[in-house]
Amino acid sequence: MNVMPQIRLSMLSHGGGCGCKLAPSVLQELLAGHPATHPYKQLLVGIETGDDAAVYELDNGTCIIATTDFFMPMVDDPHDFGRIAATNAISDVYAMGGTPILALAILGMPVDKMPSEMVRRILEGGRAVCDAADIPIAGGHSIDSPEPIYGLAVIGTGVKENIRRNADAKADDVLILTKALGVGIYSAAFKKGALSKSAYDEFISSTTLLNKVGSKLAKNPAVHAMTDITGFGLLGHSLEMARGSGKAINIDVNAIPYLKEAAALSQLGFVTGASLRNWKSYGEDVTVPAGTQDWQHALYCDPQTSGGLLIACAPNEADDIVRMIVAEGYPATRRIGVIVDGKPRVTIE
Repeated sequence: MNVMPQIRLSMLSHGGGCGCKLAPSVLQELLAGHPATHPYKQLLVGIETGDDAAVYELDNGTCIIATTDFFMPMVDDPHDFGRIAATNAISDVYAMGGTPILALAILGMPVDKMPSEMVRRILEGGRAVCDAADIPIAGGHSIDSPEPIYGLAVIGTGVKENIRRNADAKADDVLILTKALGVGIYSAAFKKGALSKSAYDEFISSTTLLNKVGSKLAKNPAVHAMTDITGFGLLGHSLEMARGSGKAINIDVNAIPYLKEAAALSQLGFVTGASLRNWKSYGEDVTVPAGTQDWQHALYCDPQTSGGLLIACAPNEADDIVRMIVAEGYPATRRIGVIVDGKPRVTIE
């Protein structure tokens, strides 16, 4: 009987999960001068506001939603890695208010360092999530790479009036977050062998929870804007919403939900390098309370892998929307702030 070698997937890569993303400032520099997409009138959503996916309108009013997401492992179990990566990739379609219809696998593996059984388990994890989303993995592409990489290109559909961008928040809207923060902190603790079994279970439960509720939320005209919280952290993705909408965002520091051990682990120094890169990239457009300590900065900027949805909705329906989201299986959902008129920036108060 062949025994799978004890290989730590998280040690085969220099970073993991959405913490691998380029810093926002680096991405902006790389995209500077990129040709505008406005000549393509049927391209409803392109790169202009840093939204979650591209949206192209067909002649019959149906929209095609297209996205891709892939990264290196932040856990050692190959099946868990596949599940997390697939859940994260599919989220972009839900965040636009769409319904996924198929996926293509993106696979890069160091074939000289990993047994084939580990790679199969990664693919099985991804397929299990796609089964839960009721979509096929219809193809893909693989390469021999120095570090393990897995993800999906996902195609979805949506009705034009139900497409929800990150750039349509309105003054007085309430800001809602559907998952607790701290995934990057948990992954940093895991990599150093400091994450408890209960915290790991909480981590997997959060990162493999599909954001299916986005498709339902998009049918509600009181929901004006949506995005998901991933590698740029709460502050970064809130700032994208503020800039795209031409509004300011105020976040209640006491309303932000965190994974149970996130604050304690952050105080012990279990943070990712991405949280510091995030802060350096957008800190000048963010205000935090006086006396905020480094471990608190790390929480606000913590890169989320397969994070929750950030929703801007009409204030008179906010409580009903929160109750609906919780009933759909997202118990950490909270009202965390408001949209206000003003220069685009984010203030935690």
